[in-house]
Amino acid sequence: MNTNETLPVAPVHDFVPLPGSELPLNQIICGDNCEVMRTLPSESIDLVVTSPPYDNLRTYGGHTWDFYGVAWNLKRLLKPGGVIVWVVNDQTKDGNETGASMRQALHFQGIGLNLHDTMIWRKEGCPFPETNRYYPVFEYMFIFSKGPPEVCNQIADRPNKWAGTSVHGTDRQTNGETKDCNAQSRGIERPVKDIGVRYNVWDLPHTGIAGAKHPAMFPEALARDHILSWSNDGDIVLDPFSGSGTTAKMAKHNGRRFIGIEVNAEYCEIAEKRLMQQVLF
Repeated sequence: MNTNETLPVAPVHDFVPLPGSELPLNQIICGDNCEVMRTLPSESIDLVVTSPPYDNLRTYGGHTWDFYGVAWNLKRLLKPGGVIVWVVNDQTKDGNETGASMRQALHFQGIGLNLHDTMIWRKEGCPFPETNRYYPVFEYMFIFSKGPPEVCNQIADRPNKWAGTSVHGTDRQTNGETKDCNAQSRGIERPVKDIGVRYNVWDLPHTGIAGAKHPAMFPEALARDHILSWSNDGDIVLDPFSGSGTTAKMAKHNGRRFIGIEVNAEYCEIAEKRLMQQVLF
């Protein structure tokens, strides 16, 4: 699943590993992601939060990438219970969506990872709406895991419509019948909380940084909320398509260690400048 013409790959930056570690922690490494990941020890990464190039929607300096090599390396690097957040979308060409996102998800599942959740990032608007289809305003956020996720810190920020009432409703059984879930009918006082756990459709504006030279920065809130959801303090977060360093920045700002890999030297400079804004935890 390569795109565009192959260009020379920037050399990997030298790094000094921490005592007892072979990982280049808290750095952006400029190089081909498969080549860099091959140098990292197996089962060393707690969480991956990344957004690979979508089909041919952006050129990203003309560099290519190997989807199958990336998928294999990510599975090898992920710790048992680790999670991959894979933010992708499809190109529409000649009225036909490529379906590459779904094929990628099925490939990850085929090599032994769980497709733990299919989440949606819903944006606020569509910059170039079409006249013969409903306006596209979302991207997929596939959640893959190596076995059951070790960490799941559910974010609760959704106002409950039924706040203050007693828990009520029905649950559909496998035989088609419904089971009464009304707490009051069973003599139980179980009020609905004011704030509930977030749904798996996240409404986030597609914001970038004014004047930034990276063509497709995803929101800092998207990276932050996935990092908070699927990792704990001190965990190691990897982004093999680091780009402008959004994942690395949010990992740093939330007490996680990070590794960013980016083949485009110009984007590496952008990421390093963003990471210099505050001192590492």
